[in-house]
Amino acid sequence: MNSGTQKLSLKGEAGVIEALLDLPDAATAGVRGTVVIAHPHPLFGGTMQNKVVQTLARAFVQCGWRAVRFNFRGVGASAGVYDEGRGELTDMLAVVAQTAPADQPLAFAGFSFGAFVTSHALAQTWRTRSVDKVVLVGAAASRFLVAPLPPQTHEATLVLHGEQDDTVPLHSVMDWARPQSLPVTVIPGVAHFFHGQLPLLKSLVMRHLRA
Repeated sequence: MNSGTQKLSLKGEAGVIEALLDLPDAATAGVRGTVVIAHPHPLFGGTMQNKVVQTLARAFVQCGWRAVRFNFRGVGASAGVYDEGRGELTDMLAVVAQTAPADQPLAFAGFSFGAFVTSHALAQTWRTRSVDKVVLVGAAASRFLVAPLPPQTHEATLVLHGEQDDTVPLHSVMDWARPQSLPVTVIPGVAHFFHGQLPLLKSLVMRHLRA
């Protein structure tokens, strides 16, 4: 992604986890913390190189965060096979444990299936450490049981969804968010993969991170 991108080989329950670490520009004053970003569905072409995932990484890096993208089990060079979210949650928690020091700020982000996994990673991680920022894009609420978010994280959370998402209907995300009184930012005219609207996605995420 930039000159500060490093390849990582991490240890997971199923074996190696392939990952990339994107670092802020040297001119950035200090590093705010580490964000771990989860990609879309492994069985439908989702990888850490997905354009939405890369856009999330760029937004965090430009706001001073170290950004860790990784391939779920069975994707790219990551060992194992698809596990319907269970093993993928284990993968994400393993990445957090190995790349995000406990004494530094932590953030989570995920797109589609990755947002579903991220919701469960947040619920589990929150028991032992705080999470400073959360970004969920196109959360796959119509296809998976997205976890409710800890109330204490709502203020730090940005939920983004396209009005014309034909993969995950907007109403399914609203049905998930409504019982939690969790705000959802709806982007008019945008479909699931944000074609032609990635700059807007990046801008909205950066605005949230700088708030």
